[in-house]
Amino acid sequence: MVEDLSKYHHPVTCLFPQVVDPHESGDWRLSDDQVAFYHEQGYLPGVRVLSDEQVEVLREELNVFFQAEHPGRELWYEYHTNESSDPTTVLFHALGAWRIGQAFHDLLWHPAFTVPASQLLGGAVRFWHDQLFCKPARHGGVVAWHQDYSYWTRTQPMAHLTCWIGLDDSSIDNGCVHYVPGSHRWDLLEITGLAGDMDAIRGVLSDAQWEQFRQPVAVELKRGECTFHHPLMVHGSFANRTDRPRRATVINAVRDGVRSASTEPLLSGVPPLPVGQPLGGQFFPLLFAP
Repeated sequence: MVEDLSKYHHPVTCLFPQVVDPHESGDWRLSDDQVAFYHEQGYLPGVRVLSDEQVEVLREELNVFFQAEHPGRELWYEYHTNESSDPTTVLFHALGAWRIGQAFHDLLWHPAFTVPASQLLGGAVRFWHDQLFCKPARHGGVVAWHQDYSYWTRTQPMAHLTCWIGLDDSSIDNGCVHYVPGSHRWDLLEITGLAGDMDAIRGVLSDAQWEQFRQPVAVELKRGECTFHHPLMVHGSFANRTDRPRRATVINAVRDGVRSASTEPLLSGVPPLPVGQPLGGQFFPLLFAP
């Protein structure tokens, strides 16, 4: 039986540095230009968050997760060895690595993530949930165009942030993330599916949105770099046809004070929070307070 690491609201290893005094977080702070770019475009690419050593430790834990019968498998919120709707491709997608792997757990408190997240959210950072998106070499599946908040309306207000961290170099050829700049100003779109048809989104866009959508930006990253994006940012990623994998981990965070808007559990296996109650407790720890 693997210990559930969600009961620890602090790092359990020395893999990442710690911020003892929030006023001494300058080494990880974004520039004013970077913050302005995020608010104008809806995303911010190319922020270095991991060293090569840290990437390797996370990869080692991830390799264990790929084995369907691995220890701790009962702790996942969701676990899909293949969520692709195309049987010829594979998209590994899972939620809850922080409960099972020490490195993935401690990554949440890494100041290279928490300090920029606080700047972009405009306040204290609370954990929402994590994800793994992995595309194997040669037949990695797509992540269809979507807005993250479409899947998160059970929490309000919309004060969320996504941090996508590459565990491999990501390129156009192996399925890097693409964004539609400025789409974070659109209204919430109808869900058209997460791992299926890349063209389905056309049916929920206005003509004006479609014209803007036709000019997406590919965000190519080196391993250990991340891209932040707004919860309404339209994004997706194409198939991996190269001879190398494209593995990524994602941290989804909220500004402290975001509340439950559902009588149902916010995540599978997590006790429900009453409507109107702020996120907190064992599964939604506070990560950083400026």
